[in-house]
Amino acid sequence: MGETNQIPTKPPYAMIAILFIGAFVAILNETLLNVALPTIMNEFEVKPTAVQWLSTGYLLVNGILIPASAFLIQRFTNRSLFITAMGLFTVGTILAGLSPTFGVLVAARMIQAAGSAVMMPLLMNVMLVSFPVEKRGTAMGFFGLVMVVAPALGPTLSGWIVEHYNWRTLFYIVIPFAAFTLIYAVWKLKNITPQREIKLDVLSILLSSLGFGGLLYGFSFAGDNGWGDPTVYGTIIVGAIALIVLILRQLRLEEPLLKFQIFKYPMFALSQTISIVLAMALFSGMILLPIYVQTVRGFSPFEAGLLMLPGALVMGIMSPITGRLFDKYGPKTLAIIGLLITIVTSFLFSRLDMTISYTALVIIFAVRALGMSMVMMPIMTNGLNQLTQIDYPHGTAMNNTLQQVSGAIGSALLITIMNGRTESKAAEAIATIDPSTVQSPEEMAQMEQQILNEAMLEGINSSFLISTIIIVVALILAFFIRRVRSEQSNQENDKTEEDNIKASKKYVTE
Repeated sequence: MGETNQIPTKPPYAMIAILFIGAFVAILNETLLNVALPTIMNEFEVKPTAVQWLSTGYLLVNGILIPASAFLIQRFTNRSLFITAMGLFTVGTILAGLSPTFGVLVAARMIQAAGSAVMMPLLMNVMLVSFPVEKRGTAMGFFGLVMVVAPALGPTLSGWIVEHYNWRTLFYIVIPFAAFTLIYAVWKLKNITPQREIKLDVLSILLSSLGFGGLLYGFSFAGDNGWGDPTVYGTIIVGAIALIVLILRQLRLEEPLLKFQIFKYPMFALSQTISIVLAMALFSGMILLPIYVQTVRGFSPFEAGLLMLPGALVMGIMSPITGRLFDKYGPKTLAIIGLLITIVTSFLFSRLDMTISYTALVIIFAVRALGMSMVMMPIMTNGLNQLTQIDYPHGTAMNNTLQQVSGAIGSALLITIMNGRTESKAAEAIATIDPSTVQSPEEMAQMEQQILNEAMLEGINSSFLISTIIIVVALILAFFIRRVRSEQSNQENDKTEEDNIKASKKYVTE
């Protein structure tokens, strides 16, 4: 590699800004297509199981490449890695917008995913290298804009576009931002992350792909297909076995693909445990609420997406503020207050009925978003702060991977609870109907539809209640959080990489 690293004496704000834009566009794109799936299904005349691959394929590529990002970040410069990732994403976006067939569209989405998968871990790693521990909360607070706001904006934006324009517009509006980011990166991006001459363990890549890919695939389809589907439990079993073998292999390798030894740091291990629990529960709002609003209450997709917009704006406003509060007070108080707010609002969502107003739903969701914004980034940042610099790529890769897997598990669990409760409640209600009192088939169909809506409401409430209980577990764990500080004044940026690594080992837990 002919490129050199330029360790910054102060944070490279211009460079971080362009990484932010790239990551924001990539993450926004992940949820942008969900509302448009029925329209695409009709245009290309494909079945629901086929069109779902536009989301599932994207998810699987992310699940395969995110664990490998630790190797990529260590082996290649942040400049070459970001330009390659943004180039793939841009090519995939153009190809998706112009795709003449459904197969080309699926391939284009996977190319997009190959680019976007590396962006979040890369951005997080650059942030950790660029900012000292005492200023990292504020920096990672701005990073929260990307992590939480982009996915929340996706449904709102896509709902409006699909109602007024062709679904291809979803890709056309992304192309200029992606192209600008790519051009600017080629022109201005510099290298600040250290590289190491490490070898890629091909077997670890295969095991990681089978392990995380199998789990993501299985859990993604479990909610719809049921746990008895051979494809569901088969891929989950294969994934679990591959993951166990992967962990055992990583513990023996001198240069592991994904370093599981970082869980020896207590605050990192605790932060990941809380994040996993939260991701499992918090996806309930993103999945169950649109189902309630559209299916049970009959609102349009755009109205369902618009409902989440104030929550996204609250998160966007609060993320930098929360970061500053983290730098000043630490993560524990923020996490406890945020989780209490999230528990109360999640419980309110478990009491939904047919009369609650749209405005009330917007307010509860926005307050819930306020609670979430006080928890996720402070806990994650505190855990990553305890790692040594050489372990940053592994920490960011592990964090993003576990977020993906736990989100898929939580979604499958909550949808399964919802479906199970809906079916049992509907069967009980339909069994009580006296056919002699029904005057026509149309009246019977209307009664069954009403029963199904009420049963689904019961199922959604049950899932939100389980979600609330899961968040209570996160609250209990939050009482064990301790703030991680650095014993030094973080002037390691002027030292060599070796000195940097030695200095970073002086992180202690208060």
